[in-house]
Amino acid sequence: MADAITVRITQVRGSTPRGVGTAMQVMREGQNGTIGGGALEWAATHIAREMLTSGAQSKSCVMPLGPDLGQCCGGVVTLEFTAGIPVDPPSRAPLWIWGAGHVGRAIAAVMAPFEDRDITLIDTSAARMPRTLPARVSPLVAADPLRIVPRAPSDADHLIVTYSHELDLALCDALLRRGFGSCGLIGSATKWARFRNRLKKMGHQDAEISGIACPIGNPALGKHPQAIAMGVGLTLLSSAGQLAPATSMGETAE
Repeated sequence: MADAITVRITQVRGSTPRGVGTAMQVMREGQNGTIGGGALEWAATHIAREMLTSGAQSKSCVMPLGPDLGQCCGGVVTLEFTAGIPVDPPSRAPLWIWGAGHVGRAIAAVMAPFEDRDITLIDTSAARMPRTLPARVSPLVAADPLRIVPRAPSDADHLIVTYSHELDLALCDALLRRGFGSCGLIGSATKWARFRNRLKKMGHQDAEISGIACPIGNPALGKHPQAIAMGVGLTLLSSAGQLAPATSMGETAE
């Protein structure tokens, strides 16, 4: 007997809370994800739990979002119910977060629920890792992070948010030599100006160095780790899905 039912939106017509492909998993107690819609989700959860009790493996329901559900969207949603929790392949490039401090953890927590990319959270000590991590977030402890740079996929997006400026610089150098999909560095305009000069002395060209976005996030949101994570998340969820240079913001210690 299954431990969970996956509920997935397979068709929509008219105005609906979420789009095709949106899914959630329903367990006997609790759920992961959301298909939105309040009463729609409540009805879907009820159906899924009935399946868990009966042992049913699959079911399809067409749900009009009208008076019968107490909703006024006016659209129609087709839901597919399937026993088990399938693992969908990631649709976006992997995300490597260098630093498991406050900002690194916040970014991982913001990005993980979208389940559209594999996330690797890297730090120099297991003691710096969170005790629990969301699905799709894998911890990677490396006493010398530079040694694992070659393991990163060439199309990965990278965020450098370590506790050490020297390590930040060394990672910038190593990733420029390795290649990346996109790369962002936490810091101030002053820090980045110094890094640019030092990276040039290491042999990197201006055009290459400009491929690193610094600062990261949205300065208007402030310096709180969660605010930085929200700004970074908005960039990564954009159509390009990659980091781009931002305007100046105050440096965040990390």
